[in-house]
Amino acid sequence: QVQLGESGGGLVQAGGSLRLSCVVSGRTFSRYSMGWFRQAPGKEREFVAAITWDGGSTYYKDSVKGRFTISRDNAKNTVNLQMNSLKPEDTAVYFCASTPRADYGIRFRPNYNYWGQGTQVTVSS
Repeated sequence: QVQLGESGGGLVQAGGSLRLSCVVSGRTFSRYSMGWFRQAPGKEREFVAAITWDGGSTYYKDSVKGRFTISRDNAKNTVNLQMNSLKPEDTAVYFCASTPRADYGIRFRPNYNYWGQGTQVTVSS
């Protein structure tokens, strides 16, 4: 059974930083691309960042470019999201997810087939 577990969320002031982690079990982690999505109250879940299986390509939502960095450690079955210069509009539940795709399609939610339970990120102004 595939399981994804996020950690690292919390409350932070605007301009601060958080580092989210997602540990994957039950599958060969290094064969799958990974993504981070977020969902704010009353809004749809949206793409934030993604990384291919080998870490060779990364993609970001325009509004987080230059502030967020996605990375992965295949030896530890972990994908991370370093979030700097946080803004109140970054407040949301953040989810990690995995996909067998390795192309530009990893930007799109329907291409993901396994999801974590999410971790809350709250940025105060």
